[in-house]
Amino acid sequence: MTRARLNLFIQPDHARRLAELSAMRGLSKSSIVAAALASFLSPDAADQREAAVSRRLDRLSRQYERLERDQQILIETLALYVRYFLTVSPPVAPSQQDALRAQGKLRYGQFIDQLARHLQRGRSLVRDVHGEIYPESVAAQDDEAPPLPGDDHE
Repeated sequence: MTRARLNLFIQPDHARRLAELSAMRGLSKSSIVAAALASFLSPDAADQREAAVSRRLDRLSRQYERLERDQQILIETLALYVRYFLTVSPPVAPSQQDALRAQGKLRYGQFIDQLARHLQRGRSLVRDVHGEIYPESVAAQDDEAPPLPGDDHE
């Protein structure tokens, strides 16, 4: 086979990496450059890049849908709690307000401590609640996507 000779100028870093790859794989630099050029010029290269981008976009879409679902659960949880709290909380007499404020500060501190422990364990209440409601959805989600930060995979 006749080959055409080319004199190319490339970045020093690329030249170093090409030399390392050539030595590591036991191939000539020319064969590596020829394979890379063939891949770049191949009509299938664009299809392969498009397929890779498509897979990544699908994965990002699933992650976005989970985030959106988690946010909806969080919003509904907070709304239900606020409605419940406002419905069941009796009016407070002025003479009891200082004692109730102190008790509220204590309870808030306990809440923050419990939240910190929960987060340190890597637990996700939203995921736990969703798993209780839709266990098949969580199982399918575990099979198809990498875990999100805060997801419980113990």
